[in-house]
Amino acid sequence: MDYIALENAHTSGFYRKQPIVLVRGEGARVWDIEGREYIDCTSGHGVANVGHANPYVAEAIARQASRLITCSEIFYNDVRAELLATLARISPPGLKRAFLCNSGTEAVEGALKIARLITGRKNFVAAMRSFHGRTFGALSATWRREYREPFEPLVPGFSFVPFNNLEAMEKAVNKETAGVILEVVQGEGGVIPGKGEYLRGVQDICRRNGALFILDEVQTGFGRTGKMFACEHYGLEPDLMCVAKGLGGGVPFGAVMIHEKLGEMPKRLHGSTFGGNPLACAAALAAIRYLEEHELPGRAAELGDYFLGRLRQINSPLIREVRGLGLMVGVELKKEAAPYLEALAAKGVLALFAGPTVIRFLPPLVITREELDKVAEAVEEVLS
Repeated sequence: MDYIALENAHTSGFYRKQPIVLVRGEGARVWDIEGREYIDCTSGHGVANVGHANPYVAEAIARQASRLITCSEIFYNDVRAELLATLARISPPGLKRAFLCNSGTEAVEGALKIARLITGRKNFVAAMRSFHGRTFGALSATWRREYREPFEPLVPGFSFVPFNNLEAMEKAVNKETAGVILEVVQGEGGVIPGKGEYLRGVQDICRRNGALFILDEVQTGFGRTGKMFACEHYGLEPDLMCVAKGLGGGVPFGAVMIHEKLGEMPKRLHGSTFGGNPLACAAALAAIRYLEEHELPGRAAELGDYFLGRLRQINSPLIREVRGLGLMVGVELKKEAAPYLEALAAKGVLALFAGPTVIRFLPPLVITREELDKVAEAVEEVLS
């Protein structure tokens, strides 16, 4: 059967797809329908942190599916309660409550609503080159014009300032600001790490103005950058933290971690039918257990440093800069990245865009040093 034609006939058309039909995965590798093997440096956009077909996650899903799949939060649930306690334990200081949802953009929407609710204010400040999602509130906090313009007018009250520019942030935040929302490492914007001094400074600006400090750790969370959460590199204590992607071990999941000082949220002002369902909670518990037992954040720190070093050794006139944190790595080119992504796929390496000129690598944290060597060799061949 021609699955590409079948999918093209019925899909929305919103996605730009590579002509590869993936049918199986294990660890950091995936296989297409014709049996070709690839090293996957996409992880489903940073989802498969614990690897494809992770045995902990697969077993937990199978076991939970035979017990109870759905249970909304109008009732209590044993697995959900365990996950909430686990998230409170592993999160940065003070983040002791959580609103559970299904995706990163839902987590951002929840955080924006909570910030307005708690502060009684309407305005938000975000960073240029930010990406926070595609629903109306999250899109209003997203920088790229091509994502925003077709859907305007968006939610009012959002302004943008340059990333890593503390002076600009100081001028933008005032007593009318409900919150500042930032990625610790800008992913879609080009894999741009935030500077510790800048991020701590923004946190202080928020405190002085009574605005909530909101971190988007949707892509950077759950070991990706070499810590369980990227904000731990800088000792940050956000008021709200948005997580998703790696949380569910591949199962759709998102959450807003809420600082205990904000208290319990008012009843019935927000919700999610599928948020916190037992199946996703079981998968998330298994993924977190695997992350901790196999020390994957530390592994990401070590292998990320190694991979960055390998890529920086490549002598190519096409490379403008190699940057990243942990196993979140970007290679900025002096040309459009699209043809080089296609060339990498032909050599058995799958990678992502991060803007028009950046190749982004988000491999599963279980990837081996030998697999990273093969990725670096393919990049060198393609860019030489």
